[in-house]
Amino acid sequence: MFLLDIVTALEKAGIAYAIAGGHAVALHGAVRGTVDVDVVISLSESSYVGCENALKSLGLESKLPVTAKEVFQFRREYIRDRNLRAWSFYDPRDPSRLVDIVITYGKRVIPTKVIRIQRKAVHILAKPELIKMKRQAGRPQDLEDARALEELK
Repeated sequence: MFLLDIVTALEKAGIAYAIAGGHAVALHGAVRGTVDVDVVISLSESSYVGCENALKSLGLESKLPVTAKEVFQFRREYIRDRNLRAWSFYDPRDPSRLVDIVITYGKRVIPTKVIRIQRKAVHILAKPELIKMKRQAGRPQDLEDARALEELK
């Protein structure tokens, strides 16, 4: 399972992470379909470099001709001047294998909830934090996701 491959690679690299986006919405219990795996990582250059190496170990390539150090160093400018929200990776052999590293998320400690998938502990973004992130994004699907999460008991 691609999601578990990502989690295993990030953990092997020692990267603090949380699954976010549509996968996290679904794993919290709301109905949501998605293809790409959105990931938030702690805000440090070493996390960005380690994440890049972990994803490359899975055969994934950056969609942008930039390095982890550049993304981390110019993160604010990319967000402000280029409207970049995520640093995307893909598998050139299988385009359905997509990972977006959310660069608009800027915390050193990520609030998570741990769930088990096939006996593997997986960190997903805590529901209040995910709702906050979705509301801040403001796109129609994100607002619908936030509403669906808020309706969960």
